[in-house]
Amino acid sequence: MPRFDANLSMLFTEVDFLDRFAAAAAAGFAGVEYVSPYDYEPDILARRLAANGLSQVLFNLPVGDWDAGERGIAILPDRVAEFRSGAETAVAYAKALGCKQVNCLAGIVPDGTNLAVLRETFIENLKFTADLFEKYDTKLLIEPINPIDIPGFYLNSSRQALDLIEAVGSDNLYLQYDIYHMQIVEGDLARTIEAALPRIAHIQIADNPGRHEPGTGEINYPFLFDHLDRIGYQGWVGCEYRPSGPTADSFGWMRS
Repeated sequence: MPRFDANLSMLFTEVDFLDRFAAAAAAGFAGVEYVSPYDYEPDILARRLAANGLSQVLFNLPVGDWDAGERGIAILPDRVAEFRSGAETAVAYAKALGCKQVNCLAGIVPDGTNLAVLRETFIENLKFTADLFEKYDTKLLIEPINPIDIPGFYLNSSRQALDLIEAVGSDNLYLQYDIYHMQIVEGDLARTIEAALPRIAHIQIADNPGRHEPGTGEINYPFLFDHLDRIGYQGWVGCEYRPSGPTADSFGWMRS
């Protein structure tokens, strides 16, 4: 059975963020991930991890102004210096937290921009960051996201992500495969995951529609969990869903 980690940006939101580490451990999780660590000093987060026996599985590169609607700046040609400074910051956090993989959100396509320029900017930023992270034994990931949840997001499909990975040409660039997003965009989940398995470093889950816990929608998660075992997936599976009720009541799928 896969190893599950808790996404603290979406689970245990009934309590303050720093208290979610203890809540995740009490629920039986061995690892955590979340959108961003940068609101806290790394030693504060490291102490929470250690006190609760948790691994830091994943976080994102700085994404710009989240509250203003930004969802990454990696494709933006006028933000390259900011992006690369953020990559340096992410390395420092990854070292402090013992985190071995960091995700890069591509960003939202600005109106009237040249898509070829955005692609080239993204490729060059990924080359820079993949090389930087490799020095610290940290994987760089990119994540396709469906354009319904985030309209205008640049990277939408696993095929597009794999094409970018090939264009970058780094052995340290991987795919973060979110089953919820990819069910909406492309479906055919089992075959797509198996075909992309050599480049998948992390998987995230939620059901569709609603982005709630497994068992609340159309995705056959018992089959997919068995499938991950059959094909030899060795990474973590992040629980990145919105509980349909209190978080503690949303784990029936995992216990069964």
